[in-house]
Amino acid sequence: MALLRRVAAQAGHETKGWMMNVPAKLGIYGLGLAVAFAGAVGAGTLAGPLLPAATAEGGHGSGAAADAEGGHGGHGGPAAGQDGAAAPVPSGLQISQDGYTLDPVDTPGTAGEEETLSFRILGPDGDPVTGFSVAHDKRMHLIVVGRDLAGFQHVHPEMADDGTWSIPMEPDTPGPYRMFADFVPEGRDDGLTLGADLAVPGDYEPEPLPEPDRTAEVDGYTVTLDGDLVAGSTSELTLTVTKDGEEVTDLEPYLAAYGHLVALRDGDLAYLHVHPEGSPGDGTTEPGPQITFQAEVPSTGDYRLYLDFQHDGEVRTAEFTATASADGAAAPGDDGGTGTSGGHTDGADDGAEHTH
Repeated sequence: MALLRRVAAQAGHETKGWMMNVPAKLGIYGLGLAVAFAGAVGAGTLAGPLLPAATAEGGHGSGAAADAEGGHGGHGGPAAGQDGAAAPVPSGLQISQDGYTLDPVDTPGTAGEEETLSFRILGPDGDPVTGFSVAHDKRMHLIVVGRDLAGFQHVHPEMADDGTWSIPMEPDTPGPYRMFADFVPEGRDDGLTLGADLAVPGDYEPEPLPEPDRTAEVDGYTVTLDGDLVAGSTSELTLTVTKDGEEVTDLEPYLAAYGHLVALRDGDLAYLHVHPEGSPGDGTTEPGPQITFQAEVPSTGDYRLYLDFQHDGEVRTAEFTATASADGAAAPGDDGGTGTSGGHTDGADDGAEHTH
């Protein structure tokens, strides 16, 4: 499914596609998992601009979100992991948490036309929040994805004085989408990931999940994935970037890192956002060709991985399909591995808003 395409360049930045295919952490940009939404994906006709979303605190997910395996979604009780240990607890299932609520204001309702996606974060007092801390160079990270795991996007909207965040969008096709607002309210040490369902009315045809493969190709770059996901355990994933057979050793910092990795679980789109070990300028972290992440997923099953990296002034996204095992056994794919080729290119990023 071709998904949302960004048609208006944000300040100081031009894009080649519409949006940025994104970006990793528990809550906001640390190790963690935020379950997005559940529901079977099938061809059909979608009606209505916004799907219902639950608002239970610490409870079920918003919209069509289903319970995570071994327990409810959100920051509720822990799910059972390996050997009876607590598995990582997903967040992002709910539209409200800790008194904060994601409030969609305007959503795209017509495929092929430029419209605006806007939303607010309501605080415990019910008023729009206007104070946000900067996390990885931005005060708000917005993620939009289709239910079929195609067209993963990570954008950075602009906030008006009244606390309304907005970004222009042009949906290519009708279909169901999920949005996540990833932010840190001022005065909190930890961040929140809140989610809501979106829908562009009309007939839609979901894309099948690509088969596992350890290698992804994007714009002449080859990205190779080493490491395997193990349910309930921390897994080391190393991604190596080459171009025309040569190692890329001059990756550029993007959002305060040399790479960003996101994993979405097939079925309910459980969302894991991790950042790599080390950081640019720390004196030890090399700018490629390898980017290493520590990732933790809560259950077995298929996940879609998205690696964002910047080189020659452009952000590109390599995409993989990975299968998490229960015991560390190699998942299917080339050399017994994970992943599927795919990618997306973005324009140069000069530190202003950026779109995948």
